[in-house]
Amino acid sequence: MNPRPTDPDRRTLLAAGLTAAALAGLPAFTASAAPRRPTRTPPPADASRHVLWWQAPADEHSMIEQGLPVGNGRLGALASNDPGRELLLITDATMWTGGLNDRLDADGQFPYGRDDFGSFTLLARLTVDLPGHDLSAVHDYRRTLDLAQALLTTTYVRSGVTYRRQLFASRPDDVLVLHFTQSGGGRHTGSVTLDGTHGEPRTAAESFGAALPNGLRYGAAVTAQGTGGRVRVNGARIDFSNCTDLTVIVSGGTDYAPDARTHYRDPSLDPEKLARTKVRSAAAHSVAALLNTHVVDHRALYGQLDVSLGTSTAEQRSLDTWQRLSARAHDMTPDPELEAAYLQFGRYLMISGSRGSLPLNLQGLWLDGNDPDWMADYHTDINVQMNYWMADRAGLSPCFDALTDYCLAQLPSWTALTRTLFNDPRNRYRNSTGENAGWTVAISTNPHGGMGWWWHPAGNAWLANTLWEHYEFTRSRPHLERIYPLLKGACQFWEARLLPTTLPGTDREVLVADSDWSPEHGPLDAQGITYAQELVWALFGHYETAAGELDQDAAYADRIAALRKRLHLPQVSPKTGWLEEWMSPDNLGETTHRHLSPLVGLFPGDRIRPDGSTTKETLDGATALLTARGMNSFGWANAWRALCWARLKNAENAYELVVRNLRPSTGGGNGTAFNLFDVYEVEQGRGIFQIDANFGTPAAMTEMLLYSRPGRLELLPALPAAWAASGHVTGLPARGGFVVDLRWRNGAPTSVRLRSVGGRTTTVAYAQTSRTVDLRPGETVTLKGFTR
Repeated sequence: MNPRPTDPDRRTLLAAGLTAAALAGLPAFTASAAPRRPTRTPPPADASRHVLWWQAPADEHSMIEQGLPVGNGRLGALASNDPGRELLLITDATMWTGGLNDRLDADGQFPYGRDDFGSFTLLARLTVDLPGHDLSAVHDYRRTLDLAQALLTTTYVRSGVTYRRQLFASRPDDVLVLHFTQSGGGRHTGSVTLDGTHGEPRTAAESFGAALPNGLRYGAAVTAQGTGGRVRVNGARIDFSNCTDLTVIVSGGTDYAPDARTHYRDPSLDPEKLARTKVRSAAAHSVAALLNTHVVDHRALYGQLDVSLGTSTAEQRSLDTWQRLSARAHDMTPDPELEAAYLQFGRYLMISGSRGSLPLNLQGLWLDGNDPDWMADYHTDINVQMNYWMADRAGLSPCFDALTDYCLAQLPSWTALTRTLFNDPRNRYRNSTGENAGWTVAISTNPHGGMGWWWHPAGNAWLANTLWEHYEFTRSRPHLERIYPLLKGACQFWEARLLPTTLPGTDREVLVADSDWSPEHGPLDAQGITYAQELVWALFGHYETAAGELDQDAAYADRIAALRKRLHLPQVSPKTGWLEEWMSPDNLGETTHRHLSPLVGLFPGDRIRPDGSTTKETLDGATALLTARGMNSFGWANAWRALCWARLKNAENAYELVVRNLRPSTGGGNGTAFNLFDVYEVEQGRGIFQIDANFGTPAAMTEMLLYSRPGRLELLPALPAAWAASGHVTGLPARGGFVVDLRWRNGAPTSVRLRSVGGRTTTVAYAQTSRTVDLRPGETVTLKGFTR
């Protein structure tokens, strides 16, 4: 009798290659030691480059496009910054409805609703009302987001008094801090209200606790302190009157735990009680101490990379962020400082949304309600992978760990579901061989170990390849040891799935993927789709290397290597001249489809590359297909296109797609919203926020500055004319275990500094010049003399 998917037993864990020690994971919301209070960190040079600013608050009814995001990696909020009514929509990354969802419907799909599959939802809603401070009663309004300090500041003048409030999300103290001050004799009078968003009964003004229908327990707490006035509890709210300063501190979370053995719960955790403890502990310290601790923690990551793409004009600098976006789109004049700030905004979101908890979902860590599109889930056919393309490339490798932790925590459930349901006769993608091994996923996954929508056989290879690439950047052996069972399990799945077939008109037998769907495009059932062939080819190569580096499973690695040699790789269609998406010369789908699935071998893979290692026919076919797909799609699709053009060293196409994503989104159109979130139009002018473009676009910008693979680095491979005059980037990671500091002028490098973080030998190239560098980990070398 098979074990129930809900109860991964010892046999299931061993089948997944996991031990109890490997599964041990702490809840994201947990008690922790008091943080160290460090000394002050000086601001970065030219701090204004890291500040975004606006001259209007958010409309409460358009928070997803106007609210400004803060987060500590787990606990987040969208802030309205309205003078008279500050609104925080608070989230915890683990606040999910739904469950394991371990059944298929009659069509062979996993249910995909908010109750069965589940959805990311709000944790709480905090309002601070200040009567008499309505926007119409104030002037000189301004709100700023300091990316380097992760600090949101609002200022305005009322009756001659300048009022100021600051908001930050502290990871060390695990709280949100909202601090109100003034200069000129003003006072603060109003109320603080903390509410749940799921109809929770209110028992106290300062905290609440409840459970979702799936049993997930959650809670939140608030405390307020004032100076020179009075603060008191008044029924379901906290009132304050005549305070010169006011501090509001909020925390909250759930009893979610990343452990399949406990059904992803920590029964010993009382979220409401823990939230109360956290806000009281934080309130025992001054706001200055809390802020400094937060800034030092944030800067430790944010300061890893600095980038300048050139100098903007004084006129451009005089505009607020929204005006600059609008001007950039209107007259098409490059604004290099704004473009660099957009890259840094992506890094800010990554730090704010991906530390010590679940990974970034379709909306990152931010919501404006409890019904996000596609449940704000973890889509495995591009979106969750794109969310993390930027992390290593932009000096934020520690933020990648959330994705690794997620995959490993889910692996027992994924393995159990694969064993019990993948070969179910209702699954149209079941293995024709009748064999079943390893693990795979559906198109959508949730944090309860569950699946949604269709099975997605090649999703396991894409996740595994993404985790492998993190190893290529970091050369972290502990990471490789952690992901090795996942890599091996994915190979075992494909060993059971691949089918031998003879290519038409030849006597050559090759291995092809069983019936599958090239993501969201074309025929639902096709064997040998390019998407699967490329991903499995890369997976097998990565596994072979991993087994060798860890000195494990030599015989099995040899078997996988032999299978890899037999894999069919895509051909160029004699009809279209494109790289084939299906094993057919015909175009079976939409020419300008959003997905670039047949080009995964160009990016994120690099089997296809313009360095002579790829046949001209294949390279031309990939280029022709990319050209046919067009230059105008959804934000995430534009980002993927930009990355592909960067790989092909077409700087101007890559740049055009980057700046296309910076176009202001008005009336629900594709582009960048008021708060810099990427939104796109789906129907009747309705815009949807999907965060992957906010990470994919910065990833493309880094690839334009540096291409890398183990053993080779290429400097400025796709530097557009708009950035060519002069610029620099420091702390730019490279695959193979290196970090690059690079300066350029007139389109050519003037200084290159290379530091090893695990790599040893690599070629560094620019145009026709190349150098071979040998370093030991920790060593640094400076290179000069690169010419066109």
